[in-house]
Amino acid sequence: MTRDLFGRHRAVLPDWLALYYEDPLEITHGEGRHVWDAAGNKYLDFFGGILTTMTAHALPEVTKAVAEQAGRIIHSSTLYLNRPMVELAERVARLSGIPDARVFFTTSGTEANDTALLLATAYRRSNTLLAMRNSYHGRSFSSVGITGNRGWSPTSLSPLQTLYVHGGVRTRGPYAHLDDRDFTDACVADLKDLLGHTRAPAALIAEPVQGVGGFTSPPDGLYAAFREVLHERGILWIADEVQTGWGRTGEHFWGWQAHGRSGPPDIVTFAKGIGNGMSIGGVIARAEIMNCLDANSISTFGGTQVTMAAGLANLTYLLEHDLQGNARRVGGLLIERLRAVAAQVPHVREVRGRGLMIGVELTRPGTDEAAPEAAATVLEEARAGGLLIGKGGGHDTSALRIAPPMSLTVAEAEEGAAILERALRSI
Repeated sequence: MTRDLFGRHRAVLPDWLALYYEDPLEITHGEGRHVWDAAGNKYLDFFGGILTTMTAHALPEVTKAVAEQAGRIIHSSTLYLNRPMVELAERVARLSGIPDARVFFTTSGTEANDTALLLATAYRRSNTLLAMRNSYHGRSFSSVGITGNRGWSPTSLSPLQTLYVHGGVRTRGPYAHLDDRDFTDACVADLKDLLGHTRAPAALIAEPVQGVGGFTSPPDGLYAAFREVLHERGILWIADEVQTGWGRTGEHFWGWQAHGRSGPPDIVTFAKGIGNGMSIGGVIARAEIMNCLDANSISTFGGTQVTMAAGLANLTYLLEHDLQGNARRVGGLLIERLRAVAAQVPHVREVRGRGLMIGVELTRPGTDEAAPEAAATVLEEARAGGLLIGKGGGHDTSALRIAPPMSLTVAEAEEGAAILERALRSI
């Protein structure tokens, strides 16, 4: 049945629509931290639909909220008052840390970043953008144009002039040999030099932890230091929290808070986990930025009642059950467990991450050269052992991406680590 579905997939969907595994997997249902395929095989899910099933599969509180809302009305558009949308916006604005915040809902992280770029360029009257090397911000025309990861950038055409800054990857690049303070100083000096050679940019957009790039991040405080330089020149800071938001990193509710010394970002984008699988994205900005557009705009599907009901229920569950704290505790144990394994596997260059957002970088032993074939092997072996993980990486990197639902238990973390250990040792 799966082979038949694969053939039908290839006949009608694009060749560039990536599928994991030599024998692609059809997931039919899930519960908690587990999913099942069409053949009845059970898997521990350590990727959560690319960090989207943030809380748990088939979470009763969310499925009940969706069913009840669907029984009343599913959609009406932003042309009418929408109580669930207002209620979720109020909660998100309070949690954002941005003063006088306004919230605009979209259907995806790509669309959220698109909106942030529109706001920043309109507010600043500039089409120049600063972005980080190794970054990923979506698959629309404008977000592809600012993505600093060649593997996810299919065109060089763009409505924006994009300049790329050092700092998103701590352990690679020209400053990797420096300690954290000197690394930050060098990146700030590079930013200042870059600004001396260009017209004033609209904004810097940055992921606090680079997701598609392999869960890489700078030293804490780097973006705070950038913020000081940007603020002096009126340049906005956009924090792309599509993967890092809602407590996944454990230590903070938002990824930007590891860089919060100089205040919150001007704009925050979010998506993925807030809907626990429902299609929600959004932008948070202070009122003067959000209200700068001088033409009409709506969102046909952004903020639709059924997705807002899911978001409200999911956010309530996340906060009431302290899933941020669970990500910190269980994620910390998982990272240490994987580092102990990595010390015995020559292909593992680094285990990095925060909370339940963990990257395992693989290289050819004794070198810094990427080992994509090793990553593919581990992905397959982990699946054979009953564990689903992701992969990523940018320029000459290959990394495994581990991001389970944030309700992961200690026992499940140990089980997943044991499966991953066997997979790593199989390279």
